[in-house]
Amino acid sequence: MSGIKSWPEGERPREKLLLHGPGALTEAELLALIIGSGDAASSRSAIDLGRQLLAEFKSLRTLSDASCAELQRVKGIGPAKAACIKAALYLSTKSLGLGRGLADETRFTSAQQVFEHFHYEFRDRRKEYFMALLLDGKNRIIKPVQISEGSLNQSIVHPREVFNLAVRDSAAAIILLHNHPSGDPTPSPEDFDVTRRLCDAGELMGIRVLDHIVLGDGSYYSFTEHGVI
Repeated sequence: MSGIKSWPEGERPREKLLLHGPGALTEAELLALIIGSGDAASSRSAIDLGRQLLAEFKSLRTLSDASCAELQRVKGIGPAKAACIKAALYLSTKSLGLGRGLADETRFTSAQQVFEHFHYEFRDRRKEYFMALLLDGKNRIIKPVQISEGSLNQSIVHPREVFNLAVRDSAAAIILLHNHPSGDPTPSPEDFDVTRRLCDAGELMGIRVLDHIVLGDGSYYSFTEHGVI
């Protein structure tokens, strides 16, 4: 099969993007630009590799969640190509979520705002990640901190880990959040237990727990909105 360079200019992914913008390209063509080159051993072009990746992983979301080792199981994808794919898709995720950054003195006034800011970062994670948003006396964001990385079904959180960080940064209050890899934000019995223990510890420490938000795929559960906190 002839390489992309031998194709008419109007059909080459790079030229198409420069002339018409990224919206004119298929997902396979966009992946081809990230991959950069084809597989000389099998005479497949970069677009062929992009199509094979999509066929193997079914969607960009599952492709984004794949490890470099999993990507390299596709013939023609070596460590360099896998790294480029992971970097590009991770940047895309961060641009929708945490990549927007938290401006100085950002204030979250609702669970919906927290969900909208963080859910892109966590919706495809295969593990649970537990975080705390540290707030000052006016409920302005000091910074978000990751507390733990759990298994597929649970995240182990100790009050001392949460409040050691809060005390170190002089936080007056915190908002807790974690994701459910299943996509269903319904709290588990463990979620209720962790919330109760952290609220009790916060009361003793003089650091308020304003909410605990469980992030799902397209939805969330707020312990405060449901009257648990």
